[in-house]
Amino acid sequence: MSIDERSAGVVLFRVEEGQVYYLLLHYIEGHWDFPKGHIEPGESIEDTIRRELKEETGIEDLTLIPGFSKQIYYKFRRDGDLRSKCVEYRLGKTGCAGVTLSPEHKGYGWYVYYNAIRRVTYPNARDVLRSAERFLRQQGIV
Repeated sequence: MSIDERSAGVVLFRVEEGQVYYLLLHYIEGHWDFPKGHIEPGESIEDTIRRELKEETGIEDLTLIPGFSKQIYYKFRRDGDLRSKCVEYRLGKTGCAGVTLSPEHKGYGWYVYYNAIRRVTYPNARDVLRSAERFLRQQGIV
């Protein structure tokens, strides 16, 4: 499959009183998803994640969890042209609960897994969240 665009994103979580909360952003277009964005030329996936997270949420406190990587592929239309995209996700932890939204979002929420899995819009994003939750449990991180 030929890929027209590449992006990177983060499944961001924080732990409060022993409970894991995942951050979901409510995009202007109406869907709920993870922070993500285009990989700029010369930028690593990790650099993209840090830049996009700061731009979209104001959060700079990020610890990327080694060993987790999940890619999704999908097609979409832009200006009438069918394009293919790959988004590579990492798993990240923060101690910051406060979010300062960028103009491309209209809301956000920190959700426990069972609420997050219902809130996230796209099936491939649900697959990413399931993989992240499973990874955290298998690694004994939560």
